[in-house]
Amino acid sequence: MNPFISTILISSLAMGTIITASSFHWMLAWLGLELNTLAIIPIITKQHHPRATEAATKYFLTQATVSAIILFSSTINAWQTGTWDIMQLSNQTSSIMLTMALAMKLGLAPAHFWLTEVMQGTTTETAMIIATWQKLAPMMIIFMTMNNLMPTILLVMGMLSAMVGGWGGLNQTQLRKMMAYSSIAHLGWMASISTMMTNILAINLIIYLLMTTTMFLMLTMTKSKTIQDLSLSWSISPTITSLTALVLLSLGGLPPLTGFIPKWLIIEELTLQNLTPMAITLAMSALLSLYFYLRLTYTSTLTMSPNTMMTKHKWRFNTKMHPTIFTIPMPTALLFLPITPLILM
Repeated sequence: MNPFISTILISSLAMGTIITASSFHWMLAWLGLELNTLAIIPIITKQHHPRATEAATKYFLTQATVSAIILFSSTINAWQTGTWDIMQLSNQTSSIMLTMALAMKLGLAPAHFWLTEVMQGTTTETAMIIATWQKLAPMMIIFMTMNNLMPTILLVMGMLSAMVGGWGGLNQTQLRKMMAYSSIAHLGWMASISTMMTNILAINLIIYLLMTTTMFLMLTMTKSKTIQDLSLSWSISPTITSLTALVLLSLGGLPPLTGFIPKWLIIEELTLQNLTPMAITLAMSALLSLYFYLRLTYTSTLTMSPNTMMTKHKWRFNTKMHPTIFTIPMPTALLFLPITPLILM
């Protein structure tokens, strides 16, 4: 793709999220979401492949439907209350419609089917953008309208998303689909806590973005798209492969690593709010996600790859290691647990 066109698209992508996050008028928030969607479509289709075109079509239809529902709900609210202020969402019908639309835009179950297909049909770098940056704009709307959303819908969809994210990733061999189901499971945890503690929601979102970005950067470095590719990553860089295993365990939420922080805080808060059955369900669904994270860890670091030649590197790719991953993403994805009390202050 032309560097000038790429610059325009990435700038539009960032500008759409910034407009949505900084607006208090429903039309401006909708405009930011539309700008965000229109900027990501050419990025998805830059491969000129039928799978990429299919993924872009699915993404466009889903996001256009979501934007129409958001605009319709805000119009109903403005008709009833006489204001377009995002903070003044008092109509119950508008609240239900907005909650469902934001859940669909984030990829919460049962409206999650588009996310796995879109991430599988595009490149690893674009899948990283869809799984991380594209979650910011709807999350900002959730933060601004939290007091007016439907808590029952969010709790049910959050619990369902955590279970679907665990079950769906079990029988996958494509790493992008596994990361998509991982995203669905993590967003289920966020939706479950969003109605109670927005500061825990913010912590969960930041840690999810850090861990997912780090994992996608490692998959990009090793050129891994399937589990079989990941089993051959040791020949590229043993250091990267070992750290990938730790990041996978952090995504699973094992205690010594950063990923344990949001699960610990969310289960504690749900228990304090007398939602112990839901906390148990989320904890059990985390075991399902942990299973396929452990499978990736076992495949990448604990087994010998089936090499037929005594080669030191993969012959197909010339991989460049980016030292920036060892400065910010890697330590934050692994070593944040000791400063949890400082984060909550």
